[in-house]
Parts: sequence; C-alpha cells; structure tokens
Amino acid sequence: MKMKSLLFMAIPMALIAGCAVGPNYRRPAISAPARWTEPLRGGETNAAASLAAWWKNFHDSELNSLVDRAVRSNLDLRVADARVREARAQYGVAVGSLLPTIDASASYARTETSHRQPVLGSIPIPAGVPFDNNLYQAGFDASWEIDVFGGKRRAMESARARVQASEYGRRAAWVTLLGEVARNYIDLRGRQRALAIANENIQAQNRALAITQDRFSKGLTSDLDVQQAATLLATTKAEVPSLQTEIQISIHRLGVLLGQQPGALAAELTNAAPIPAAPPQVPVGLPSELLLRRPDVQLAERRLAAATANIGAAKSDLFPKFYLTGVTGFESISAGDWFAAGSRFWSAGPTVQWRIFDAGRIRANIRVKNARQEEALANYEQTTLTAFEDVENSLAAYANEQIRRQSLQDAVASSRKSLDLANKLYANGLADFLQVLDAERSLYQTQDALVQSDQAVSTDVISLYKSLGGGWETPSPASTSVAASNPTYSNRERF
Repeated sequence: MKMKSLLFMAIPMALIAGCAVGPNYRRPAISAPARWTEPLRGGETNAAASLAAWWKNFHDSELNSLVDRAVRSNLDLRVADARVREARAQYGVAVGSLLPTIDASASYARTETSHRQPVLGSIPIPAGVPFDNNLYQAGFDASWEIDVFGGKRRAMESARARVQASEYGRRAAWVTLLGEVARNYIDLRGRQRALAIANENIQAQNRALAITQDRFSKGLTSDLDVQQAATLLATTKAEVPSLQTEIQISIHRLGVLLGQQPGALAAELTNAAPIPAAPPQVPVGLPSELLLRRPDVQLAERRLAAATANIGAAKSDLFPKFYLTGVTGFESISAGDWFAAGSRFWSAGPTVQWRIFDAGRIRANIRVKNARQEEALANYEQTTLTAFEDVENSLAAYANEQIRRQSLQDAVASSRKSLDLANKLYANGLADFLQVLDAERSLYQTQDALVQSDQAVSTDVISLYKSLGGGWETPSPASTSVAASNPTYSNRERF
C-alpha cells in the first residue's frame, strides 16, 4: 500500500515535468539579399554551387594528392575531432542526469558499543549482553531527481547544441585547411614561375652585358653602357634569393599542413610546375543558400541555441527540487543469516529541497546567462554579415583581377616588341643603350606582375570557394543521432 502511495505521488510530478522554465529557442530570422551586390562578370554564375571537392576544378593531380593527405593527417583536424568527442561525452553526462542513479554497497565491520552512552548508562544492563558485534551490510541506494521545472532538460538541450556546434567547428576547420593547402600550393607554383622568369631575364641581361663589353672594347660605346648593363643584371640577380626563400616557406608550410616535418615535401615539390589555372566558370548560388552552407555561421547559431538553453537551466534553480529516494538491503550481526528474510530492510519516499536564501547568487547567475545569450546573438548576426562580406569581396577581387591580368598580358606583349626594337636600333647605332635598359627593365617588371596576377586569379578563386563554405558535404540526418533529435522551439517562455 505504501508503494502505491509513492507511485501516485510520482505521477503528477512526472506530468508537471513536461514544462520547462526559460525561453524556448527559435533560430533568428536573418534577411538575405535576393542577389549578390557585385555583378557576376568573372565567370561566376548563379547556378547551384557544388563545392564538396572544389579543388579538383583546378585539374592538378599534385594539388589533389596534397589535399587527400592533409585531410587524413592534419593536426588541426585531429584537435577538432577530439572536441567533437568531448562534446558528445558531455551530452552523455547531461542525458544521464535525467535518469535515476543506483548504487550498490557491501560492508563488514567489527563494532563495540559504549557501556556508558546516555541511554544504556541510565538503565541496568543484564549480564551477558554483548557490547561488541560483527556487522554485515549489503544493499542498494537509489535516487531520482524528477525534472519538474526542466532544468536538466535545458542542460541536455544546451549540451546537444554544443555537440552540433563542435561538429560545425570541425567542418570550419576542414574548410580552412583545404583553403590553406590550395593557397600555399598556388603560392609555391607562382614563386617558382617568378624565379624562372628572373633566371630567363638574367640570361638575357648577361647577353646584353656581353654585347656592351664587346662594343666598348671596339670603341663603339662608352663604359657607361657597360656599367648600366651590369647594374641591371645585379639588380635582377638580387631578386633570386628572396624568391627562393618564399619557395622554401611554401614547401615548409605545406609539410606542416600535412602533419609532417617542414622539409618532408622538398623532394616532391622542388621541381617547378605551372600555376593551376582557375576554372572558366564558378557557380556561386544565391545569398539565401550561404547561411546554410557556411559552417562558421552554423557554429555561431548552435552556440546561440546553447546559450538560450542555459538561461532555462539557470532559472530552474529558483524552484524546488523534487527527489524520489529509496534504500533496500540486508543487515545482520551474523554471516550465517545475512541474507535471510529477517535481515532485510528498506525505505522509500519523496524529498523536496528549496533554496530559500543564497544572497542573490541564483538571480545573478541568470543575469550572466542572459548576457551570454545576448553576446551569442550579436556574434551570430555579425558572423552572417561577415559571411556575406567575404563573398562580395571575393567576387569583386576575382572579377577585377581577371581584367588586370588581361591588361598585363597586353603589356608583356608590347614590352617584348619594345625590347626587340630597342636592341635593333642600338645595334645599328640609332638609339642609346639607356633605351635598351628601360625596355629590359619594363619587360621583367610586366612579366613578374603577370605571374603575380595569374597567381592572384587562382588564389581569388580559392578565397571565393572558401567564402562560400566549400569543402565538406552535409551529412545525412542519420549520421548524427544527436543532431537528428534537435527540435525547433519558439521564443515563448513558460512559467
């Protein structure tokens, strides 16, 4: 009969537990423009973006190999994986707090009772009454906090959102890694091409110096021409060490991105190769798709959800805590009848705890959680604006750099013609050597600028893919049970 009474008491408390204090979460509405502000004039299209393996659009087998190895061994990704496992374990802790806890214990003790304790010392004790005994105990203790006001469920909701945030953090690390590998590889090939152009100009300037020295020996020109040619040659040679340093830095960086020693890729990457050309078309989709594709935006949104749930967890401390507790087991002074029916004991009943005074700590903690939720909301809004800004900047840079590259291609062609003409006029005594030097200097500068522009176009494509959130595929709902169980809430507050 007593157990039935306990069940009747527990049923209404369990029904009340359907409520939860604190605000219910709903994803904030963020307005997205219908179209990108920047005109799509660099080969971009509004077609749906397919970004899961964007680096393959460069059609460079070495780049593909570097990316494949980076995603298997990069240490930043390992850190992100560990954070996901940590968040999932924390979610398990939060789920476990909703369920009863049961402890088993067994003990043996040799005890002796005081002959002069207050009760026994005031009455006559018959002879032969033992004051020392063996005490054998074994049993189970159970305790269950009924989540009447939803504090534990809010904590579980927050933990679930943190799991999802950690998963989006891992995807953000993935996007960053892919962009860094591709960018450093493009930088490497660009510096190698610049070094090759510098060496070609050094050879040409060596020939020009030899010509001026021969003409000077024959009395056809002055020593000034020789010194000017030597100065231009030395200036061009001075560029080589800097280029070689930049090449080594790129190789070292790629090695570390692949989780290897800085010099591990030297033999593989030292030989020069062309700069991977940007694809002719880059589908970028619509702005409304960006917020669902950028992992950093999703990460900020999940952190906002966690911060909102934490308000309810803090508010639940204002209300009473309800527990069901029970103890059962066997106790005897003799091992022989330890588990006999007469040695059995048990107790069960509800408990209520309510903190009456805490000097305002609970309400101060609620204010802390509210402030953190406001911070998370502002961070989410700022992250979305930054996402749109990144794409707009990348679109502008990519389109304008292609225009610049076309002008530099025309400039290189004109500089070659100018140098050929200057050499012919100088050979026939119709122009001074200063015109030849100016033409050589102009050709080298425009060639170097063209290489930088080729490199910049490919790098701008990488930045565009990265700003669009490219580099990972959205997992199916079944892949993450925690993510699949996430409900959508309103902002109404109960209680």
